Amino acid sequence: MSLTKLKKIINKLKQKKINISVAESCTGGLLSSKITSVSGSSKIFSMGLVTYSDQAKNKVLNISSKIIKKYGAVSAKCCLSMVNNLSKISKSKICISITGIAGPKGGSIHKPVGLVFIAIKNGKKVHLNKCLFKNNGRVFIQKATVKKTLDLLLDNI
Repeated sequence: MSLTKLKKIINKLKQKKINISVAESCTGGLLSSKITSVSGSSKIFSMGLVTYSDQAKNKVLNISSKIIKKYGAVSAKCCLSMVNNLSKISKSKICISITGIAGPKGGSIHKPVGLVFIAIKNGKKVHLNKCLFKNNGRVFIQKATVKKTLDLLLDNI
């Protein structure tokens, strides 16, 4: 993601007076870091939560233990719960949640390394994206996830 594109996103959000919040898991705060690296982002960025563990998802984002046990932390259900609960906590107009498997371990046949769910909630509308990034290493998957998320965000502003 180029700095120009990132500035474009932030300027669009500032023009529309829209604030955003983020709940990240597999990206470990990389999206929040990317956004806040741009001067002026404090006008639009409300909060970034890194809810990496199942316990953090449960305690901080109030994700039901039943959802995590039944579907897993890396699932559409968990990602949707993350974005919806973040919306309640932050009161931001746009909320983003990310959960996935960055590897190199932790994957399975049904949930391979590189599987990532991204949800963007804009007002009452929620867009859920299931991505399968090439397993080119942990950092590659994290960066690819952030790039995809920012592209989706640009489309959803």
